[in-house]
Amino acid sequence: MLLNYIKIAWKVLLRHPFYTFITLFGISLTLTVLMVLTSFLDHLFGTHYPETNRDRSLYIQQMMQTDSSRSSRNMGPMSFRFLTDYARSLKTPERVTICTIFNTSNAYVGSQKIKLNTKFTDADFWQVMEFNFLEGKPYNEQNITNGDNVAVITDDFKRQYFEETDASVVGKDVEIENIHYKVIGVVKGSPVTRIFTYADVYFPYTAPKSNYQKSGLRGGYVAVVLAKEKKDIPTIQEEFQDRVGRIPLPTVQDGFKFSVLEVKCEPYVQNFLSQLLDGGPGLRAIFFGVITFVLFMLLGLPAINLVNVNVSRIMERASEIGVRKAFGAPIRTLLWQFIVENIFITFIGGAIALVLTFVIIKFINSSGWIAYADLTINVNVFLVSLLVCLVFGLLSGVAPALRMSKLNIAEALKS
Repeated sequence: MLLNYIKIAWKVLLRHPFYTFITLFGISLTLTVLMVLTSFLDHLFGTHYPETNRDRSLYIQQMMQTDSSRSSRNMGPMSFRFLTDYARSLKTPERVTICTIFNTSNAYVGSQKIKLNTKFTDADFWQVMEFNFLEGKPYNEQNITNGDNVAVITDDFKRQYFEETDASVVGKDVEIENIHYKVIGVVKGSPVTRIFTYADVYFPYTAPKSNYQKSGLRGGYVAVVLAKEKKDIPTIQEEFQDRVGRIPLPTVQDGFKFSVLEVKCEPYVQNFLSQLLDGGPGLRAIFFGVITFVLFMLLGLPAINLVNVNVSRIMERASEIGVRKAFGAPIRTLLWQFIVENIFITFIGGAIALVLTFVIIKFINSSGWIAYADLTINVNVFLVSLLVCLVFGLLSGVAPALRMSKLNIAEALKS
């Protein structure tokens, strides 16, 4: 029976090319946008190079200090000392790395200025994150203890700074902000969307201008806590909050007296959303408003348009419906037939969308719009797209199918 419904759907598609074009155009365009969006979200939140341990990592990015009346607050990264005392000293994790998000610097090749994003890290950064070293190796605890002026650079910076890009640059000198560093390693760069690993140059935290010796709670550093196993994450969060809860309050820092201190230790997605939602009720309203609008534009409007197209297309088959009802076909059978037909058409549009998505993603990856972009149509993206196809087929098919299946036999035969 299912095969017969599919055959009928195929014949209907060939019968009216114009309706078929409009239907497939609407479906394929909508699903292409959804698949590209899903691919980007996977690129943003998924476990990818070099943050391949993101699924068992916790992120400490922001400290919030609030006064007793909760009318004023200070927010921002923490000091290296605070994270050393309260994060690195945790007993449960496998490792804890402390680093900056990124800073801006300049390097010069002749008269040409190269704008750089630089990052100060500890030695554990290279163990928590899994970079692909194209040349050399990362700096270690000995380099940090000795105060060596060494740096790990990306392949893109190597290409811009050195003339002979094919030759090894390990051991060579780079001058950044009038300070000379010895290149100790070259890595494949991280996409700019992964702020915990993105940079052009990586320095030990003991390098000049790192401000790692700043006292107090606030500073310019964040931490990534790597659990031995995913099941250890709640234990680590509890241990960290227990330590932070022992900080004596109220206290004063930089002239601001606060009595409430909040530092979150969260998985990546929760941490990302916290940065948005902690901005206050206005920012939350804007965020959820944008999400609702985008979903309505991507799913609601195309579904409404396709319902209208499907009603017009099915109305031409009123006589067929009348004949089938006259021979005893129940409403459920007719309803199921139209839904199957619509889902079949939707999957054809989905196949077209899959090809278009592949082309668009390949273009984005090669365009340079996002540095080191690695958007893919992986299993997760494909399964989400498949689910969207089903939902879209149901949304645009149930209403016209229900309407047509309830046609009066006499009226249907007159059509």
